[in-house]
Amino acid sequence: MKKQHLLLERLIKYNQSDEYPFHMPGHKRQSEFPNPFAIDITEIEGFDNLHRPVGILQESMAWAASVYGADRTYYLVNGSSGGILSAICAAVSFGGTLLMSRNCHKAVYHGVIPNHLKTEYVYPQFIPEMGIQGGILAADVDKMLNEHPDVEAVVIVSPTYDGVVSDIQAIAGVVHKRGIPLLVDEAHGAHFPFMPGVKSALDCGADLVIQSLHKTLPSLTQTAVLHAMQGYLSIERLERYLQMFQSSSPSYVFMSSIEKCIFDMQSQEGKKQMADFVAALAVVRRQLAGLRMLRLLNPGVCGKYGVFDLDEAKIVVSARGCGRTMADGSVVRVDGSYMSDWLRRDYHLEMEMAGADYVVAITSLMDTKEGLGRLVSAFLEMDRQLVPVPVIGYEKPPAMAESRMILADAMDGRTESLLMEQCANRISAEFIYLYPPGIPLAAPGELISEAMIGQLAEYRKMGLPIQGMEDITARYLKVIK
Repeated sequence: MKKQHLLLERLIKYNQSDEYPFHMPGHKRQSEFPNPFAIDITEIEGFDNLHRPVGILQESMAWAASVYGADRTYYLVNGSSGGILSAICAAVSFGGTLLMSRNCHKAVYHGVIPNHLKTEYVYPQFIPEMGIQGGILAADVDKMLNEHPDVEAVVIVSPTYDGVVSDIQAIAGVVHKRGIPLLVDEAHGAHFPFMPGVKSALDCGADLVIQSLHKTLPSLTQTAVLHAMQGYLSIERLERYLQMFQSSSPSYVFMSSIEKCIFDMQSQEGKKQMADFVAALAVVRRQLAGLRMLRLLNPGVCGKYGVFDLDEAKIVVSARGCGRTMADGSVVRVDGSYMSDWLRRDYHLEMEMAGADYVVAITSLMDTKEGLGRLVSAFLEMDRQLVPVPVIGYEKPPAMAESRMILADAMDGRTESLLMEQCANRISAEFIYLYPPGIPLAAPGELISEAMIGQLAEYRKMGLPIQGMEDITARYLKVIK
């Protein structure tokens, strides 16, 4: 390998370009931080041990808990995924039943496999004009708990990748009536505790809350926190699993980044930065209100489709029903992938994600005025070039999954690989998801429908990243023999 092909050299070159990041990490490559090699150590005298903290790390996490209002706060160096795995294994006994929102990240699904858990699903509502999933209704959680009294814990994702917030306080109420814990994957809401007028799931009664600091705050990639409230689950059991799912050599660079991020955010300077960011976001949204063809997901959806609140730091723009007139007079349909490529090629703006019809831009308090201005100008200029086209494709919410086996049994079962077109009415032995966001379209143990096969064919034509299967071309799927 030549030196210029090293990942490090590519990263340096990319950072020197004018590509602007509307994606995680939330530090947007701008935070001040010392040379990581200068502070990279192991568990030497005086620096404590994350897996048995009795000194500075114990004090640091106790201080962090006081900042957030948690009984316990744990630093996570394996990202939110390590916290999610630990939380699920701690909350549900081996072979027990977990109720989870169907739009959870793949890490939640991975969490049910080690202890052979059974899963029941509560489905989000659907926002038809945007073609995205809405929130989870407390009434639907209550209904599922009535139908499945053996459920030992409930997991909800809020906010979603698209910034949709469910009514966690109402959900916590119906969950706690059964004497079981509520776990909230708040990976995309790490900024909520520091954002004026926004409530974290921890403040709404959730028992375990996992937040990815690196997604929306100035902290290094792979850094996260887990907040725990005592009462509905065993803290000792949780800590046991944290030792299993986190590296036995936790990075002091990561832990110092976590601590510094929290320290900065709760400082007066951090509060001012956040207030300035909220004001800048309001300007961005006022300017984007002038869009003629593109649609911006805005707080007008609150109170409908299960949407309790909206994370306005997520700029979600849909091109549903939009086309672009080309030089030869033809009109091409604009979907999420087309829009993402357009933004990258012509405006040097990198989005967090492209969905079937929309793109997601993650903003944070580290975004510059110039960067936000470029985003607004790009969308407004693109909007002027669009014309209406008939809406086609999947406008209805995904069908409910038909589960025939638990995930662990399906993944370990006898399988064969078939072309996707041959998999109708067969039981999947693999995950199928778009990544990002990593929400399974199908999970191991679920029946593959004709509609799903058609949907995947559409996604493939759009060039969306279909992942989860062993076959990287996404044409073959492992199914149960």
